[in-house]
Amino acid sequence: MSYCVLRSKSAGYSYLFVPGLHKTISMSSLKMIGGVVASRRLSGKALRSQSAELSVLLAQNKFTNLRTMASKAVTMENINPNIVKLEYAVRGPLVTRAGEIEKELLKGASKPFKRVIKANIGDAHAMGQVPITFIRQVLSCVTYPENIDKSDFPEDVKQRARDILNACGGKSVGSYTMSHGIEMIRRHVAEYIERRDGHKSDWNNVVLVGGASNGIKNCLQLFINDLDGKPSGVMIPIPQYPLYSASLAEYGLEQIGYYLDEDKQWGLDSAELERSLTEGSKHCNVRAIVIINPGNPTGQVLTRENIEAIVKFASEHNLFIFADEVYQDNVYAEGSKFFSFKKVMTEMGEPYSKMELASFMSVSKGYMGECGLRGGWMELVNFDPDVKANLFKAISAMLCPSSLGQAAVDCVAKPPAPGEASYDLWLKEKTSVLQSLDKRAKMIAETFNQMEGFKCNIVQGAMYAFPQITMPPKAIEAAKQAGKAPDVFYAFQLLENTGICIVPGTGFGQRPGTYHFRTTILPQPALLQEMLDIFKGFHEKFTKEYS
Repeated sequence: MSYCVLRSKSAGYSYLFVPGLHKTISMSSLKMIGGVVASRRLSGKALRSQSAELSVLLAQNKFTNLRTMASKAVTMENINPNIVKLEYAVRGPLVTRAGEIEKELLKGASKPFKRVIKANIGDAHAMGQVPITFIRQVLSCVTYPENIDKSDFPEDVKQRARDILNACGGKSVGSYTMSHGIEMIRRHVAEYIERRDGHKSDWNNVVLVGGASNGIKNCLQLFINDLDGKPSGVMIPIPQYPLYSASLAEYGLEQIGYYLDEDKQWGLDSAELERSLTEGSKHCNVRAIVIINPGNPTGQVLTRENIEAIVKFASEHNLFIFADEVYQDNVYAEGSKFFSFKKVMTEMGEPYSKMELASFMSVSKGYMGECGLRGGWMELVNFDPDVKANLFKAISAMLCPSSLGQAAVDCVAKPPAPGEASYDLWLKEKTSVLQSLDKRAKMIAETFNQMEGFKCNIVQGAMYAFPQITMPPKAIEAAKQAGKAPDVFYAFQLLENTGICIVPGTGFGQRPGTYHFRTTILPQPALLQEMLDIFKGFHEKFTKEYS
C-alpha cells in the first residue's frame, strides 16, 4: 500500500492520504494511536516503512477522525485559527446552559427555582424596560406609512417620519441607503455632538453603523498590518468588554491589557499605562488605546482630569484613541459627569486637538435600550483623508446599516424639542428610565457590600456592577477538580441552584488572584430585589458549604 503526505504550509498541519481507500488521516490522529507516528511531519520513507502496521490500523478503523476526501471542506484542522481563539463570554457557556434550563423548566423539570433571571447581558427591553413612545411611533410610521395619515400620533412624529422617508430611496425604508448612512441623519448626529460638547462637528465625519460594535470592528480593521516584522497591538482596559478581546483575536491583533484601579473606583493610572505599553512593545507595535467611559463592566465614570492624563499619554506615544462612549446618558452617582474625549481634546488645545480619535455611540443603551434595532454612529476625528476614504470603501462592501436602526438614531440625535407635541412625554419617559436605573445602581452595590466576602464599588454609570468576591480555599479546590476557574465554578453553581445567570470575571479579565463577576442592573426593581435576596441566600449557603 502506498501513502502520500499532504502538507498545508499556512495551517501547519499534515495529512496521510491513502489512495486505495481515498481517505485522509490527520497527523494528530496518527499520534494518538500507540505511538505509530511520533512526529507531525513525516517523510514518505518513514511512512512506507510502517505500511503494514498502518494497514492493519486502517482495517480496524482505529483512527478517531478518519475522513473521506469528499466529506468536510472545513474542519478543526484547517479552520481559521483566529476564530477558534475567539471567545465572547457575555454569550458563552453559562448563557447556553441558562437557555437549556429555560427549556427544561418549560417541560416541567423540577428545579429549586421557577425562572431564569438573565443578568448577564445589557438587554434593557428583555428585562422589562418599556420602549420610548416617540421612537416607536416614528418607527411605526416609517415602516407603515399609512399610519402617517390614519393614526392619531402627534404631528411632530408624523413630520419626522415624512422627513426620514423623503431621505430614503423610493421613500421606503426597504431601500438601500448610502453605506455610511442617510445624510440627513448624519447631519442631525453632528448637531447632537455640537450641543453636547459645545464645539463644531462636521457631519462628513459621522458614520452611521449597525450598532456601535460594527463601527468599532470597522476601525479595528485599519490596524491589521505587521510593521517591521511585528504585529500591531491595541491597548484595552482590564476588565474589558469582551467585544474587544474577541475582535482582536479574530483579526490577529495583539491584546495589550492595562489594569483599571479597583481601589480608586476603577480609575486609570498613568504609571500603569506606561507599564502596559512597555510590556506590549516588546512583542508588537502598540498603535491604539481603547477607553470605555462610562465603564463596562466596571460602571465607573472617568473624571476630566483622568481623561486629560489619558490624552497626554496617547499623544506622547502617537496612539489612536477608541472612545467607547455608548453609556454617556447613563450617569448616576453624585459628583460624576460625562465628558466626551473629543470635548476634552479640543479644549486642551494643540497638539491634543489634532489627535486621531474615533468615538462611538449607540441606541442600544442609554435611556433607549433599543438593542435589537442595531443603530449607532461613530465620529471620525482628525483622520487622514486617504485613510478615511479607504475606511468608507471598506464599509461600502457591507452595503449599509439597517434603515430602521438609522431611523432610531435620528430620534435619539434629534429628540422632540420643547414646545413640540411629543416633548413632555419623551422627557417624562427618559427621566423615569434614568431615575429607575439610578435607584437600581444604588440598590445592587449596597446589597453586595452587605454580603460576607464581597466588595463592590458604587455604580457611577453604565448598566453593570462588577463586585469582587473572596473565594474560600475549599471552593477554589472544588473548582480545580471540576476543571473550572473559581469564578466560573461559582457562576455555574449560582445558575444551577438559583436560575440567576451572571458572567464570571474571567470573561472580562481581572488581576491575578482576584475573582469577580458582572451583573446588570437592568432587572426591574421588584425583580432585582428578588434576585438580590435569592443571591444573598445562595452565597450564605455556598460560603458555609466550602468554608
